[in-house]
Amino acid sequence: MIRFENDYAEGAHPHILERLLETNEEQSPGYGMDKYCESARTLIKSACDAPTADVHFLVGGTQTNTTLIASVLRPHQGVVSAHSGHIAVHETGAIEASGHKVLTLPSEDGKIYAEQVRGAHAEHWNDPTHEHMVQPALVYISNPTEFGTTYSKKELENLRKACLDCDLTLMMDGARMGYGLASEDNDLSLADIARLCDVFYIGGTKIGALFGEAVVITNGALKKDFRYMIKQKGGLLAKGRILGIQFETLFQDGLYMELSRHAVDSAMTIRAAFESNGFELRYDSKTNQQFPILRNMDIEKLSKKYSFHTWETVNETKSVVRFCTSWSTKAEHVSALVADINALKRQP
Repeated sequence: MIRFENDYAEGAHPHILERLLETNEEQSPGYGMDKYCESARTLIKSACDAPTADVHFLVGGTQTNTTLIASVLRPHQGVVSAHSGHIAVHETGAIEASGHKVLTLPSEDGKIYAEQVRGAHAEHWNDPTHEHMVQPALVYISNPTEFGTTYSKKELENLRKACLDCDLTLMMDGARMGYGLASEDNDLSLADIARLCDVFYIGGTKIGALFGEAVVITNGALKKDFRYMIKQKGGLLAKGRILGIQFETLFQDGLYMELSRHAVDSAMTIRAAFESNGFELRYDSKTNQQFPILRNMDIEKLSKKYSFHTWETVNETKSVVRFCTSWSTKAEHVSALVADINALKRQP
């Protein structure tokens, strides 16, 4: 079985495994206070052009989202998200379990826009009974989104302006950030993201690391006591150097973007095969996730050889599926899939 159902099926890039082995018996301080974490912080701050940022390392995305959101919000406040946002649909109510409501906005493409944020803010504060309702205080976005779509610089600038005008914190989930930065449509840099977001994180779990996310806090008001929050939420890894070594390796010599571009290039090859054979794409994703609409009989054929995710039902005969490439996707697997896509009968 050739697997295209997610971007974390493999272990870690060989360079990371080599570095972990090389340093395995070194003794170092715990909890991220070692020289490798410090080196990784320096590399990340340089890549973000954010010398005054705080950088922290956590193990996984859900843990990171929960810790960040809980650290920002007061007990009566909630987080605004697209209805399809990861925190709203794929984290088993982790945010609500920490005592904060996810306030969802409708979205066709996985993104939320400045005018929606302004509208949600106005709706709350214009209601004379607003003190009886959860107060919106944080805006959560992901880039790429759950649908593989990305924010333009202009869209992010507009969101930033809306958040400033409405006194809202802007947070970006970057679990797949590298794949967004490698998109042919992307006009954002890490420096732009650091400038426009109060806090964001750079994903490693899905882009070459065994596990790990690097939190970057640029808003000084959010920095205080964040390590306390990490510890309280169970995220302060005793062997923190394991995270530091991984991110140090990823951000040396351009490896992070090299791996990201490989996954996106593979996905674009797959996208081109679907398009050339007349298959419609549900979302206009130029990242590592592709969402073709296939006939159920075609899904059955491809499922004999490939593992992928059935995303949503279109009608009785068609469904949306997701093919997801990764930093480690093999060229021969992409070629095999393209050949099998070409062998399907063209759409009527």
